[in-house]
Amino acid sequence: MLNKILGKSFIPVLWTIAVQVLLCLPGSALPDVKLWNIPEFDKIAHVIIFGTFVGLWSYYFFLKKLPADRLKKIFFWIYIAAITNGIVMEFVQVNFIPNRSFDEGDIIANLIAAGIAYGICNIKLLKTS
Repeated sequence: MLNKILGKSFIPVLWTIAVQVLLCLPGSALPDVKLWNIPEFDKIAHVIIFGTFVGLWSYYFFLKKLPADRLKKIFFWIYIAAITNGIVMEFVQVNFIPNRSFDEGDIIANLIAAGIAYGICNIKLLKTS
């Protein structure tokens, strides 16, 4: 059942849209949650956001039963798309989104999360394809 749902493109597409919306919200529109007061808690959010992005898109293509060599290339490009998006969005935030700033730590969290998800997908999914 879960594979049937995750095999539909709307899941990773909706996640991608949600990520873009969250990253483009003005600082004043972000909820005032006590968790944000925990030092570096936003890095955990970045890890979840970008790790899930890579995982959902990789799993979507994995379910298409493509050859392993093709999947390996697709997974790599998903990883590149994630880290490129994470870097570009930091520049968008500082230059175009009110009350948002540039944070190198966010970029590092995005890189780590995307890299871990990419590695897991390569190890777990390619092994079974």
